[in-house]
Amino acid sequence: MEEIIADEIKPKKPSWLRVKLPIGEEYKQVRNLVTTHKLHTICESGNCPNMGECWGEGTATFMILGNICTRSCGFCAVATGRPLPVDWDEPQRVAEAIHLMKVKHAVITSVDRDELKDGGAEFWHTTIKAVRTLNPQTTLETLIPDFKAQKENIQRIIDAAPEVVSHNIETVERLTRTVRIQAKYWRSMETLQILKQGGMRTKSGIMLGLGETKEEVVQTMTDLRDNGVDIITIGQYLQPTPRHLKVQRFITPPEFAELRDIGYNLGLDYVESGPLVRSSYHSDRQVIPGEGRKKWLLEQEQKKQTFS
Repeated sequence: MEEIIADEIKPKKPSWLRVKLPIGEEYKQVRNLVTTHKLHTICESGNCPNMGECWGEGTATFMILGNICTRSCGFCAVATGRPLPVDWDEPQRVAEAIHLMKVKHAVITSVDRDELKDGGAEFWHTTIKAVRTLNPQTTLETLIPDFKAQKENIQRIIDAAPEVVSHNIETVERLTRTVRIQAKYWRSMETLQILKQGGMRTKSGIMLGLGETKEEVVQTMTDLRDNGVDIITIGQYLQPTPRHLKVQRFITPPEFAELRDIGYNLGLDYVESGPLVRSSYHSDRQVIPGEGRKKWLLEQEQKKQTFS
């Protein structure tokens, strides 16, 4: 996984990054629900390549606290600026939409709201509780900001007790200042560590193709493991608009497969690694401890039998 590609050379998007156009009745139903309830989804705001697949299965990742972020990360398509006032009716609308969609597993994320004293922690707590009340059988993943690693705010998420709490490291330590301008690598690690100490099943995601080396990716995976992370997702960065960071290289499917093996060998419980993987991709499969590792061990045993 080499670092160097000159800025003036634009790598050609390979065939393995082609995605199906969103179609089908389930997709239309989810879009109608999102529009009717005036909800925001990271699927749309983040230009997710899996939107057709996930919405076609009747699932979506809801984005709370509006759709304007106070941070300006170099990779993210979500709008940056001064957010609108907090809409305290939103938690109930999200809960009702999840109920109408009849999903067994839901994902909720948010923009960063650094202008709020608690970073939106109380709003997060209220939203999780509203979803729980109306959807007691629905498992829940929350993809949260770093809350500047302030324990009292992170504790509000822990108190609400979602099945999985995710916070994305996004890139390697060396590139963090460029990729996540207002974020800090070790502050994110501290956030994840606080969540683990609070008893949460924790998760993080990494994007590739921004100029990192293989050694740096493995070190990041090791750092995540050392800070108690259970689940890691690894996917290809795709430039959302010309003003965002350029793709330096497209990582091949065999390289993603190798990183998956490395992750399991490091002792991680679940590793989702592939070109089109995004942080909430297949998140319903990641709730149960041991399921990912069990599947991987079975694959390794089958490989041994094939070559024996």
